[in-house]
Amino acid sequence: MRAKFLLRSWVATALLLPFSAAAVHPQAAATAAPPTATLPDTPSTRAAAIEAPRAAPRPHQLESHGKVRNDEYYWLKERDNPEVLAYLKAENDYLQRVMEPTDALQKTLFDEIVARIPQEDASPPYRERGYWYYSRDVAGKEYPILCREKGTLDAPEEVMIDENELAAGQAFFQLRGPRISGNGRYAVFGVDTVGRRFYTLRFKDLSTGHMLADTIPDTTGNVAWANDDKTVFYTRQDPDTLRWDRIFRHTLGSDPKSDALVYREADETFSVFVRLTKSRRYLIIHAEQTLASENRILDADKPEGEWRVVEPRRRGHEYALDHIGDRFYVRTNDGATNFRLMSAPEATPDRAHWQEVIPNRADVFLEDFDLLKGYVVAVERAGGLQHFRVLPTDGSPPWQIDFPEPTYGA
Repeated sequence: MRAKFLLRSWVATALLLPFSAAAVHPQAAATAAPPTATLPDTPSTRAAAIEAPRAAPRPHQLESHGKVRNDEYYWLKERDNPEVLAYLKAENDYLQRVMEPTDALQKTLFDEIVARIPQEDASPPYRERGYWYYSRDVAGKEYPILCREKGTLDAPEEVMIDENELAAGQAFFQLRGPRISGNGRYAVFGVDTVGRRFYTLRFKDLSTGHMLADTIPDTTGNVAWANDDKTVFYTRQDPDTLRWDRIFRHTLGSDPKSDALVYREADETFSVFVRLTKSRRYLIIHAEQTLASENRILDADKPEGEWRVVEPRRRGHEYALDHIGDRFYVRTNDGATNFRLMSAPEATPDRAHWQEVIPNRADVFLEDFDLLKGYVVAVERAGGLQHFRVLPTDGSPPWQIDFPEPTYGA
């Protein structure tokens, strides 16, 4: 459903491509002969006759790595500059005028593509803490409806969030989440109505259907619950670079302006996010850059406790971890070009106590892993294809989930 807007843009772009020489090269429009009465009214003839808007070059020097370069269009990054907005409007108006002869064809193509998309659809349900969660699409609606059912899929449906209601009256809408509290009562989700990926966190009491007064603006939408069902940790980004650099703690009912800053990433090459482990026993702050990563953990039962570093960052070492039962599992490239999987007791998860579960292999890349009750599922790539290898934690022999097709995505 949300793809309709993208489909319209795609149809217009596809139709323009064969006729776009004048738009891509404005000088072509200036030198081409104007259309005559005998020429058909097409995008190409219109592009030749209508002068395309031109952004004014304004010298601006940028220096980096000891080199200076001149970017004459640097000023176009000023998204709130009235001149920039006027130029973008002129570009849109030009596109509309050039493409006007294809309006009927665009509608025909759009309607044909939409007709191939199921208007009534639902995602596969998944079970978590006594509820079945899923989303469904309704004919005539642009956004999904997020639902759950308690106990069984025959139970009455509970609508958690109708994105269509939240999107009403908005030129743009995007929802991130939701994240459900451990007791199943509260949902927190992020809403962006501008398109810059600055999300406002909203909270809903699912037991009453009412929104809470708590509203936290200017976040990344990344959020995780503590186990007290009233504390969340969330991430904020730098307003200029958009780098995720700060983690805050919020308690329901408190003023977001007083939220505690629990972590700030000082290294401008690192970004951070927060999440809950698969076991829901620990919270993790994961900091990463291209060639290194670092993780901090916190007992999710003690949201005001002290975060502790699992393994200090060092250049060239990338690692990520998760927890289930009484152990942490760590995917690491320490001594492993293609990564290997380690485990460690939850009391001592540092590198000195890592024990190898899956070794490094020259012909297999360990992409990821997932933890289930009694099993570790390794996501591996070999021969260009993904493979799922299942390792029982009781020491039983592992096995691979086979796909019969010669090529596939999983």
